[in-house]
Amino acid sequence: MSRANGDTASETSPLLPTTVTSDLEGPNLRHDNQGSFNGETIEVAEMKKVTHNDPSLATEAEDFKNLLGSTRFLYNNVRADEMSQTLRRQTVDDFRGIGRTKHVDGEISSSNRLSMIYHQQRDHAMLYLEKVKTSFFQDAKSLAEGTIPQSVVLALVIGVVCGVACWLYYSILFFFLELLWTTLPDQVVVNSWDEKYYWLWIPLVSTTMITCVGLTVVYMGEPGDLPYTIGRVHAQAFIPMNHVSPMVFSSLFSILAGGSLGPEAPLVAICGALGGFVSRRIFLQKHINVVRKHTLMGMGGALAAFFGVPLGGSLFALEVCSRFGVEYFEHLIEAIFCGEICLVVFRSLSGLPIQPIWDLTAISGRMMSTTPMHVLLGAVIGLYGAFWATVFARFHWKVMAMFGKLNLLDNQRAVYRGWLGGFFVILMAVLVPHTAFWGEEEIQIVATMSPAKDLPNIWPTTGLLGFEMNSPFHAFIVGICKLIAISFTVSGGLRGGYIFPLMCSGAAFGRLLYYVLPESVPMQLAVLCTAAGMNVAITRTSLATTLILAFLPGEPVAIPAILMASICSLFATSYMPFIKSQITRSDIDHSLFHEEHHISVGLVLEEEHQDDH
Repeated sequence: MSRANGDTASETSPLLPTTVTSDLEGPNLRHDNQGSFNGETIEVAEMKKVTHNDPSLATEAEDFKNLLGSTRFLYNNVRADEMSQTLRRQTVDDFRGIGRTKHVDGEISSSNRLSMIYHQQRDHAMLYLEKVKTSFFQDAKSLAEGTIPQSVVLALVIGVVCGVACWLYYSILFFFLELLWTTLPDQVVVNSWDEKYYWLWIPLVSTTMITCVGLTVVYMGEPGDLPYTIGRVHAQAFIPMNHVSPMVFSSLFSILAGGSLGPEAPLVAICGALGGFVSRRIFLQKHINVVRKHTLMGMGGALAAFFGVPLGGSLFALEVCSRFGVEYFEHLIEAIFCGEICLVVFRSLSGLPIQPIWDLTAISGRMMSTTPMHVLLGAVIGLYGAFWATVFARFHWKVMAMFGKLNLLDNQRAVYRGWLGGFFVILMAVLVPHTAFWGEEEIQIVATMSPAKDLPNIWPTTGLLGFEMNSPFHAFIVGICKLIAISFTVSGGLRGGYIFPLMCSGAAFGRLLYYVLPESVPMQLAVLCTAAGMNVAITRTSLATTLILAFLPGEPVAIPAILMASICSLFATSYMPFIKSQITRSDIDHSLFHEEHHISVGLVLEEEHQDDH
């Protein structure tokens, strides 16, 4: 993937990551496929390490610096050359009795130099702690990288910038939604077309917008998607700005087409790119982990503003980067603070209140209390949701394989790809109008099985057949058709997020399940736990999903059951990664869920491992 002009990080900084992307490799840290660094060969020994960053790194002998973490290597205020000088002054016995120090013309071999750096990082934590100043005002004077004052200032700036960006995106999106799906039908179609042909408005508008998506990809370039965004956060710590314009246009056209994807993923990519840009270009940050923190601030701010749930939205941005929990935990507080700022700016500009948007009390009334049995039932319902998510994942992989066999995944064929995917998306919308659009507002209609005339975006609301969701079988139809629509929307190259679409499908399957549950089980428990199970199985966001699905319907008492559903779904689908770029940090302990990577780095570390025991 090409990067925007000016997005290449400075080659002179010793703190930049060494990755397979050539323009990120510093001049003094190069690697090849034979396990050599700067022309020196590392001795052979086998050491377990987790895979990190770009998956292609798993096949190469990486710079030891990269193996120590997704965050930058902790120099502990001691540069590698200083460590090397220290090592020259030590004897063989001083260096932990290893007995294999090799001097070549007064120099230390690469193997032992890396070993010394490793021990400095592990054993002298106080050197790192000395970097922290003792006064807030002392740090505020310089805004030194990574300090609390700098985080506060960056959170304020990024929060405001991303809040304005979200407002502009929101304003444009809903202006054209109103124009294409309400104003024009009233002015052009009604009283001009025969009523039996009203349904043709759906394929007319959708096909036009889908064509625009394809043309955007062909002429403006690859917009990226959620997996791409996550991959850049891991590998580069920022999202290139040259993807912002294509993402804005392609995602707007995709949503206006009625595709089953929402604005959440585009806003994550856009605001994440803006956060990284502010960090690198305005505040001139160079430490990779500091830049990554600011990128995650932008991502968290976007979701906090979009969902109206600052804690859940910010958590989502960090959780979605990994397959099992929040692995970039050191950035959590700053991301949440930035989410609060972004939420205030966006909601103030848009005039939107911060309040629940669904009312699921029509059947059971609001949940005033819960029971241990409800929590245990949440576990079962979560597994039920995970089952449907697994069905969706397997179906989607087959659909993507079909598109690949047809050679439609090449961006130059984006228009044809969009037409094929759009055919099925439009078919679902015409037959079952509940499946159109991303589902944020449609969930209210699906969960309560309200009349189709109340659907908020699609026109005509009854489609071709006058479909109504008024029976268990029709609830099943809505759930299945929504999953088909999501799959072909993604496969067709349309851009957007599938958080709300999955929740909408989960609401339909939850209503189906409600028919077989005892009357003592509240309807919202079945709906919310199923939605949580499905969303967590695909996005791996158990904590954030719980908070979002408890706040949006105004059902805080349901949190224990929703959380149980989310965690059980996370466990059950841990070996079914849907977003391939979700990977494990290489500096996370091996007790966590991860993939192992074997690499030759020298017998030194093997002996040290034995010494520790």
